[in-house]
Amino acid sequence: MTKTTHDAPANPKVDPDDSSNRIKDPDEWTTGGEPMTGAQASYLKTLSEQAKEPKAFEPDLDKAEASKRIDALRKAAGTE
Repeated sequence: MTKTTHDAPANPKVDPDDSSNRIKDPDEWTTGGEPMTGAQASYLKTLSEQAKEPKAFEPDLDKAEASKRIDALRKAAGTE
C-alpha cells in the first residue's frame, strides 16, 4: 500500500519563512488605542528614569505609543 501525501499548510512553528507571526507595528494593533497596560507603565517609567528622560513617561498614553516609547528608550540605551 502506498501512502499519498497531501499538501498540508505549513506549520508556522517549524517554517522559518512564515511571516504570520511577525511582530506588528504598534500603529497596526487593533488594541493600540487602549490605555497602556500596568506592565507597560511600570517598564516605561523605569526606562525613562534610567535614561534621565522623565518626560518620556506620561500616565495616559495608549498601548501603541507606550510601546513605541519603550522601543526608543531601549534602543537609545543599547538594550534592544
